[in-house]
Amino acid sequence: MANRKIVVALGGNAILSSDPSAKAQQEALVETAKHLVKLIKNGDDLIITHGNGPQVGNLLLQHLAADSEKNPAFPLDSLVAMTEGSIGFWLQNALQNALLDEGIEKDVASVVTQVVVDKNDPAFVNLSKPIGPFYSEEEAKAEAEKSGATFKEDAGRGWRKVVASPKPVDIKEIETIRTLLNAGQVVVAAGGGGIPVIKEDNGHLAGVEAVIDKDFASQRLAELVEADLFIVLTGVDYVFVNYNKPDQAKLEHVNVAQLEEYIKQDQFAPGSMLPKVEAAIAFVNGRPEGKAVITSLENLGALIESESGTIIEKG
Repeated sequence: MANRKIVVALGGNAILSSDPSAKAQQEALVETAKHLVKLIKNGDDLIITHGNGPQVGNLLLQHLAADSEKNPAFPLDSLVAMTEGSIGFWLQNALQNALLDEGIEKDVASVVTQVVVDKNDPAFVNLSKPIGPFYSEEEAKAEAEKSGATFKEDAGRGWRKVVASPKPVDIKEIETIRTLLNAGQVVVAAGGGGIPVIKEDNGHLAGVEAVIDKDFASQRLAELVEADLFIVLTGVDYVFVNYNKPDQAKLEHVNVAQLEEYIKQDQFAPGSMLPKVEAAIAFVNGRPEGKAVITSLENLGALIESESGTIIEKG
C-alpha cells in the first residue's frame, strides 16, 4: 500500500555510535538514508524525527568549557535548536544524495520545531532528566548557588544538573510541516523532541530549560499530521518479552491491551524500550485507524515487503 503518510523516529544509533565527530555522524547518516529511501521508493510520504541526546550533551560541554563573560554559554533551548540545525543539515544532505542515486526527484526540508509544553506540567516541579557533566558534591553546590539550577546525585557517579522532562502538548510549526508534506517533500522535524516552549499569559511563546522525550514528541507529530504509520526505530528488529531469558519471545502483531498487560509485568526497560512502547500505544489510541511499528533501521526493507517488526494496532 503506497502513498501512506509515515512518521519515522530515528534511534540515536542511526546517527552516533562511538565517534562523536561531525564526519563520523555524517557517514552514519549516509547509511541511514539508504534505508529510509526504501520507504520513499515505495511511494510513501515521509516525516523523519531524530534524537539528539549525545549531541546536545557534547555541545553543552563545549559551551561550559568556553563559558566566560565575553562568550557566555547558551541555555538548553538554544542548544536543542543548534543540534536540530546540524543534524537536520546532515540528514538533508544524506537523503538528497540517496534520492539522487535512486533517480528520485524530491526535496528534503528541515524544520526547526518548537514543541509547546504545559507550564503547569508536574515535570517542572519533579526535575528528573540529568544533563551535562558530572560534579563533586561541593562543585554541584557551588554551581547551584551561582546559577539557581538543581543538581542530583546520579547512580553513584557524581552530581549532575537535572531539568524537567514535560509531555509535548502541541507543535507550533505543524501547518508548515503539513504544507511541505502535502507538496511531496521529505520533512525532517521535531529533532531531539523539539525545542520546549511554554505559552505565556500574553500568548507569546518562550523557551524553557527542559528536555522533551523524542518518542513522545514524534508520536504527537504523527497524530497531528494524521499519519497512517508511526515507525519507532531502535536497535532490535522486534520488541521482546522475557528479554534475555530462556523463554524470550518476540512480539509480531500485538494490540494495546496486550502491551498494557506486559507493561504491568515490567517487561520493558524504563528509559529504553518502555517509552517507545508507550509512544506507540498513545499513537494508536489517538489514531485508531493507524498502526505503529517498533523495529530496527536495517529491518525497514523487510517491513515494506512482509510487515516484519513489532506491529501495534488498537484492538
